[in-house]
Amino acid sequence: MLRGWWLESGLAVAFVVSSAAANAATVKNARAWSGPEGTRVVFELSGPVEHRAFALSDPDRVVIDLPSSSAADSLRMEPKGAVTALRSGDRPGGELRLVLELNQAAKPKTFLLTPNAEYGYRLVVDLPPAQAAPVVRRAPQSTTNRGRDVVVVIDAGHGGEDPGAMGRGGAREKDVVLAIAKKLAAEVDAQRGMRAVLVRDGDYFVAHRKRMEIAHEARADFFMSIHADSYRDPAAKGATVYMLNEKGASDEAALLLAQRENASDLIGGVSLADKDKALARVLLDLSQSAALNASMAAGQRLIRRMSAVTPMRRREVQQAPFLVLKSPDIPSLLVETAYISNPREEASLRSGKYQSALAVALRQGIVDYFAANPPEGSYFAMNSVVEQPELVKHVIARGETLSGIAERYRVSSASIRQTNSLRTDVLRVGQVLTIPRS
Repeated sequence: MLRGWWLESGLAVAFVVSSAAANAATVKNARAWSGPEGTRVVFELSGPVEHRAFALSDPDRVVIDLPSSSAADSLRMEPKGAVTALRSGDRPGGELRLVLELNQAAKPKTFLLTPNAEYGYRLVVDLPPAQAAPVVRRAPQSTTNRGRDVVVVIDAGHGGEDPGAMGRGGAREKDVVLAIAKKLAAEVDAQRGMRAVLVRDGDYFVAHRKRMEIAHEARADFFMSIHADSYRDPAAKGATVYMLNEKGASDEAALLLAQRENASDLIGGVSLADKDKALARVLLDLSQSAALNASMAAGQRLIRRMSAVTPMRRREVQQAPFLVLKSPDIPSLLVETAYISNPREEASLRSGKYQSALAVALRQGIVDYFAANPPEGSYFAMNSVVEQPELVKHVIARGETLSGIAERYRVSSASIRQTNSLRTDVLRVGQVLTIPRS
């Protein structure tokens, strides 16, 4: 980064003004993320500040002016996405000028974020590309008599500026759930008759409603959002599966009805734009009722499979008004994989072996659901699919004993020793045992 005073000249192509209170502030840090929808730059501030931002060309750059402000001597930022360099300098009157040098033209969108549990005041600069590339590709549809692939959209929660929950050992929710999501996508793609679409495949944030749009663009048959739970009590443990509750569905239906003039392809390709209010309401109710019933059926199968890999906090599907689950026509579930606030479960979430075992269990649960509820024209509808029960892989957690594991899976300690060629009952944390069929 270059420091110094200069004058910027050129053609201004965009102008943004913030209405934040005018106070002296220090720009303490800068970081950036890049994703399919552009580049986001975040400046950490010591307090609220007014700002103005505009774009210049020849060369392409974005200028941000902050009155009565200064930059920390340590202010640096690695190039990312559209941003090739960051410069800063002092201007007359105590104004600070920040310049983002770009490799392409962009119209900046800026806003100020107030403090939260993780961060203080932040100035966010979004740089969408001039021509946005498609976020996802539609999964290919088979034209043979084998039937089309069912499309499973996998959403790794949080990302980018939003790290999600943090473990005491430093694990970040956004990182561990992305690792699990990628492993699950590989499992789904390896399964005949299924195709995975990742909402995000890197460290960037996707807005909740955009995640729903991605699922619709991909013509999803199933949507799964993956998270890691957190609680103030570090002893809290176990995985949980959530679906949308009725109130959340009703709220979303009301919103969609209010926007139906501009709505298209909302429920299985049926537009509400040309329907009267009563008919639109009936169509939404029918679609949401079917999606909720399907979500419940899928959730029960996931719990059955997951319980062989990890303790479940609840053995039934829970209901909550998560925004990311509010697609009216797609069976949708949110999976809290473990408590990242629990040191033992945090260690499991960071373990590649645990991530892989969990991905296998999630894939098995999805296959179980589609085998029992095959979408019309799909591979599952045109072929008899029976998911053979695979041998369970159990990852040893701290404090577990061979006798306790045998009791949990209703097998004998001797059979576990024989299957795994164990000479003693001594186990080590992270060791993977193959559980024989009972």
